[in-house]
Amino acid sequence: MKRPLAGLLLPLLLLAAACGRSGPAPEPEPPAPFADCAALTTPVAASPGATDSTAGPTGRPDGSTKPLPAIALPCFTGGADVSLADVRGPAVINLWASWCPPCRKELPAFQRLAQRAGGQLRVIGVDSRDDRDDARDLATEIGLTFPALFDAGEKLRTGLAAPGLPATAFVDDQGRVRHLDVSGALDDATLTALVEQHLGVVLPA
Repeated sequence: MKRPLAGLLLPLLLLAAACGRSGPAPEPEPPAPFADCAALTTPVAASPGATDSTAGPTGRPDGSTKPLPAIALPCFTGGADVSLADVRGPAVINLWASWCPPCRKELPAFQRLAQRAGGQLRVIGVDSRDDRDDARDLATEIGLTFPALFDAGEKLRTGLAAPGLPATAFVDDQGRVRHLDVSGALDDATLTALVEQHLGVVLPA
């Protein structure tokens, strides 16, 4: 009687051990948001769809443009501060904060813009007057991967004379602000049209 009993117990023990090892796998850590800022001051490669960004809608230089404010802001991911006066476009700089509802609404469109840019355009975020942890949590939730600067004192918003958030600056390849949009949350179609109108960059749909 002992032999059959042992033969029955062995498979049961092996099955129990296998079940103990087949628990739920740990969830992977979400990727860290934002890219490094090291390349922000290098020129963006000219693209086949780009036109002369020094020309306004009439084809003449637009005298209303001005350079980005001469301030330096820390990169969200660390490293050396970035001098905005040295940033070269074509670039779209979006000022946002985690506490700003229209900012939260439009940030996914900026992420999609960055993905469609394909090296023709630079997308930069500037987290303004925000809690750093809240901003990181929101960026992780949305999946933001473009570079971001941290502006606790709203130096850039003040320098651009933007009345509030969100605000988006369209910057040409000479570092000049061609257009500052403060109309509210921007969607994909509006962003695409503004990039083409003010920077002369035609992006794929």
